[in-house]
Amino acid sequence: MKTSLKVHGGAVLLALAALFVGIAASAAEITGAGATFPYAVYAKWAEAYQAKTGISLNYQPVGSAGGIRRINAKTVDFGASDMPLETADLDAGGLVQWPMIMGGVVPVVNLPGIGPGKMKLTGALLADIFLGKVARWNDPAIVKLNPDLPLPDRAIAVVHRSDGSGSTFLFTNYLSDVSPDWKSQVGVNTAVEWPVGIGGKGNEGVADFAGRTPGAIGYVEYAYALRNKLTFTQLSNHDGLFVLPEARAFQSAAANADWRHAPGFRVVLTNQPGKESWPITGASFILFHKAQQAPERAREALKFFDWSYRNGGQAAEDLDYVPMPAAVVALVEAVWARDVKAAADGKAVWPAQ
Repeated sequence: MKTSLKVHGGAVLLALAALFVGIAASAAEITGAGATFPYAVYAKWAEAYQAKTGISLNYQPVGSAGGIRRINAKTVDFGASDMPLETADLDAGGLVQWPMIMGGVVPVVNLPGIGPGKMKLTGALLADIFLGKVARWNDPAIVKLNPDLPLPDRAIAVVHRSDGSGSTFLFTNYLSDVSPDWKSQVGVNTAVEWPVGIGGKGNEGVADFAGRTPGAIGYVEYAYALRNKLTFTQLSNHDGLFVLPEARAFQSAAANADWRHAPGFRVVLTNQPGKESWPITGASFILFHKAQQAPERAREALKFFDWSYRNGGQAAEDLDYVPMPAAVVALVEAVWARDVKAAADGKAVWPAQ
């Protein structure tokens, strides 16, 4: 009997230990969902942060619209969107928003004999292609810009996002700015009624379709173009110059952003002036509840973002993203201290103790 009791007691202790380990493991995981645009750099930051702290990040790249839905449903610690929300939407959801990283969306093509950065497109021509007005690769408008390229007599296969996407918001925002026809016929949103083409889910889906469909043209975040060895194009910018997508072009577009005076940090960086500026540049934003039911979890999430701001710059640049300037980080963390509070007692969650 004594032996039996000892075994039983040991089993109870083991069960309790397993329970506590499970609780600790749960507490040591930050959950987020949303934009696929910043996924590559979030994954890199998460790997380094877990190695340093033991705290893991479970981030699901479900698209900006999915991230907005999940943070509003309170099923994740934070949401991520490449389309900044309007003040009214933030207030309705009890949310605060801030920019975490910047980067570029790029057109990509699949044409034999044409390498990355060789094809030139204007914004108006890109809009006409996605409207279906320019439907073949040897169209005179494309040939005129690219007289030395081996442009085939082949139909253009347009590839776009099928899910609600911040990349689509940036892309359609840009097209609306440079094409009156696009603005009146399609407009700007995270999801639109596409006149032509096939849809892929996430940046990965568009990259996959574009990479294996001869004659394709699509749009993806620049890191996805590089990772999947896709052929990106040049674009003419606000100043009328053809530019390549690269870190300094994204930095140029972001140089004049007025974060200090933008309510909710709502800044859109498409079609910015500057001779080096890439015209489809944007920030990716974090969405966070002001009233936190679990303030310790919220504090852990903010610790991750703080660490990423202060230690993740090189990793971001290596992936051709643009880190947020220190002055903007200071503005963001002042908002954390002012607006993010424990729901139970109204005490500030940040700064961390």
